[in-house]
Amino acid sequence: MIVLDVFSAICLIGGALSCLFGAIGLLTFPDVTARLQAATKPQTLGLLLILVGTAVQLNFSLATGLILVGLFQMLTAPVLAQLIGRAAYRTDSIKRDTLIIDELGERIEAERHRSG
Repeated sequence: MIVLDVFSAICLIGGALSCLFGAIGLLTFPDVTARLQAATKPQTLGLLLILVGTAVQLNFSLATGLILVGLFQMLTAPVLAQLIGRAAYRTDSIKRDTLIIDELGERIEAERHRSG
């Protein structure tokens, strides 16, 4: 039992630290694209670690609900980040000179040439 408690504690503390680092990144990163990375990747990892640590503490009795929460987070976070990134791009909130590859800009230009 002590091994499971230690594993659970490591998961919970690691998840909390991941969420903390993501929040710090949200406050300190300079542009929208970097902030989107800080808002999705460490937050999702942190939540998954917290859910695993919680499932171990509950002896996996409520694991079904926790699995659903984890799946919902993994499905919605990337989609929302994509939508927010596109909206930021279209409203010129992104520093386009910092982009290495601008696939969305190429696609928008191609659509403009086809329609107009």
